[in-house]
Amino acid sequence: MSDRQTPANNSPRAVRRPSGSRSRVAETVRTLITPTADELGYFLWDVEYVKEGADMILRVTIDCDEGITIDDCERMTRAIDPLLDEADPIEDAYLLEVSSPGIERELTRPEHFEVCIGDEVELRLFAPVDGSKVWRGILKGIDEEGRIVIEVAGTDRAFDPAAVSKTKTVFDF
Repeated sequence: MSDRQTPANNSPRAVRRPSGSRSRVAETVRTLITPTADELGYFLWDVEYVKEGADMILRVTIDCDEGITIDDCERMTRAIDPLLDEADPIEDAYLLEVSSPGIERELTRPEHFEVCIGDEVELRLFAPVDGSKVWRGILKGIDEEGRIVIEVAGTDRAFDPAAVSKTKTVFDF
């Protein structure tokens, strides 16, 4: 983790500071650090800018085929730290966390669904469908209408992403 402070001067920035939402901050950082993740051989799984307690946290999640180690997280931290200092895309002080997505990972972006085809997933819905708000099955992908398709007991079921509150991979221990 790294504690960052914004310099007090008003010098021009290499990356324009996003005004407003935390998701715009996360997308700005994603754009800034994706080339570095690629160079290091990592897949940039997620970037979040969140408030936890009194702290603002910039959470960067990386992955690769061989799995992520603490050394990988440290390597990525050291590589992006100077980029974040130079671009200064976040006004407030924040903590930087770099980690792996873990075994049970949340799927939030189209590329997540693509790389997890064939994995067992759990969908949590906002409202019940056929009496259930939780559906578990094998991820088949995204259909031509943009729906999440899973195979449940040998039958394909398609869910509108707007009806899904959370999708994550499932690992039975």
